[in-house]
Amino acid sequence: MSLIFSALALGLAAVTPVLGQGAGSPAYNYMYQYPLPIPSIAQPIFSIQQNGTYVDYYTITIEDFTQQVYPNLGPAHLTGYNGTAPGPTFMIEKGREAIVRYVNNGHETASVHLHGSYTHSVWDGWASDELEVGEWKDYYYPNSESARSMWYHDHALGHTAADAYYGQAGAWIIYDPAENSLGLPTGKYDVPLALTDKIYQSNGDLASPTGNTFNFFGDVIEVNNQPWPYMSVEPRKYRLRFFDMALSRVFTLSFADKNNNQVPFQVIASDSGLFGAPVSSNTVTVSPGERYEVVIDFSQYSGQNITLNNGYQTSIIPGFDNTGKVMRFVVGKSVSDSSNNNVPSVLNPNVPFPVVPKGKTVDHTFNFQLGGESQWTINGVDFNDVNNRVLARPTQGTVQLWSLHHSGGPAVHPVHVHLVNMQVVSRSGGTRGLQKYEIAGLKDVVLLEPGETVQVLAMYGPWNGMYMFHCHNLIHEDNTMLDAFNVTLLENLGYEYPNSTTYGNPEDARFAPKQSVAADFQPAAVTAAVQSLAQMRPYASASEIMDAENAFWATATIAGETQGGASTTAAAQSTGAYFPSTGITTAVNPAFAQATKNIGDYVNGIINGNALSGTYHLRRDVWETVVTPAPTA
Repeated sequence: MSLIFSALALGLAAVTPVLGQGAGSPAYNYMYQYPLPIPSIAQPIFSIQQNGTYVDYYTITIEDFTQQVYPNLGPAHLTGYNGTAPGPTFMIEKGREAIVRYVNNGHETASVHLHGSYTHSVWDGWASDELEVGEWKDYYYPNSESARSMWYHDHALGHTAADAYYGQAGAWIIYDPAENSLGLPTGKYDVPLALTDKIYQSNGDLASPTGNTFNFFGDVIEVNNQPWPYMSVEPRKYRLRFFDMALSRVFTLSFADKNNNQVPFQVIASDSGLFGAPVSSNTVTVSPGERYEVVIDFSQYSGQNITLNNGYQTSIIPGFDNTGKVMRFVVGKSVSDSSNNNVPSVLNPNVPFPVVPKGKTVDHTFNFQLGGESQWTINGVDFNDVNNRVLARPTQGTVQLWSLHHSGGPAVHPVHVHLVNMQVVSRSGGTRGLQKYEIAGLKDVVLLEPGETVQVLAMYGPWNGMYMFHCHNLIHEDNTMLDAFNVTLLENLGYEYPNSTTYGNPEDARFAPKQSVAADFQPAAVTAAVQSLAQMRPYASASEIMDAENAFWATATIAGETQGGASTTAAAQSTGAYFPSTGITTAVNPAFAQATKNIGDYVNGIINGNALSGTYHLRRDVWETVVTPAPTA
């Protein structure tokens, strides 16, 4: 299996190769000579309290800047958040909501996605909900899910790859004081590591990824935007948070001692937070968009160097001599603080794996494929096909089983589903099989290699609304391997939550970007805007809604459906670890998928066979109409 067929497939034809480097970057003669930079922590400008909930307000400016990357060449021209790359790290306590005003002072349109958050659709970074240059928008985030490593990055239609590559990406970490008792490494012993790869020109500036259609592989590996850095560490445990922020590159990470022996570590968390228990491993594979957290113990390596390596298929990309190296840890001989130096045998005994309906079968099969008018599609449909791009309409609060298939082509597809936390159920058709660490927790990205099929379970909620799912190989996303799903509103929950029903349109004019004018940035105006949003309390009912959804679906069945759901093909393959012995009934009637396929086509008829004791709103897209099912006889 090959990820690269030619320099043309990589989009590197215009770059002159240099011996020993690979894709044409000037030789970098400073490996492990510069320290790992640690991004600054974003600080709120002010906070307010609304009905007992704290809401913090931040401002982030998208702006052009330069950074010296090669010491012996000119600076690189970048565009990042607050003029840094990566952007400032958000460290936010669970339960503290955040409003972030993004101001676009760059040179391209922008849309910001908080990757890993169950943000309402209107603030989720819909690809065509773009800030023009000179505009701003206030994004409102809940931060009420489990503690986890998330990241924020650009999501603008057609140029997400270039925007992320030039610097529009940063870490967003939710921490939970309730986890303090675990004794995991904290403070300076808890380190975010953003992994990327770049190509540089002879003048020290970046070579652009624009124009690639298959992959983009750089020959310079960077961590926190520094090529091959080193980090001085103490001989004790460290918590390392790995973020794959590369465009196409997958990393299989391992640590090696001075004799090139692998150093074992414990994987403790993935995209959606802590595992039930740590997983011991010598390697961890991280694909674009994914996050894994590991704890490594340096106590046995006092005075030595430990090298972080990348083993993912580097041998099949000839000439990329140094992409198997990532960074170095220089272990000192003394420990300044021995507290929080623990990895308990139980981390999170209540990982919220979806409750699996009895006899559950596949609700949707999605083929990630090469070909058609657009280079990359899902089931032959791309985001530009506005009449057909809504490929799934899960009912709010239901658990669905999706089968994701890689139909071929010279690339991997890391599949990202917005809004939800996924449980990886099975992996077939490839050579890797299920990894213990990928089934130990919940995910929002799952890696598909050529020919593989992966099944995932997720609860589609708590909110209704329009969301995206796509390949997180950002070259593919920009070449339209990006579609949508619509969580349709279910009112019959026995819980009144009027506020939560009003944020499902990702291009809602009430929250559209605004032209920057001085008056909007006066303290009184900013305070008023923040108070206005906070008073809407868009996330106040999250836990109540989830409880109501769980209670409703514990007994309810949509008429016309059988146990296990709609149509389909293959039974779920259990990992044998986390499936409860009893299930619930959930389903979506196939009639929903046939009602109408055209955006803006108002549905005037009644969809029969979908009786509920209340009104059922079927939102087919943000412009779709309301359908009232016929009552049962």
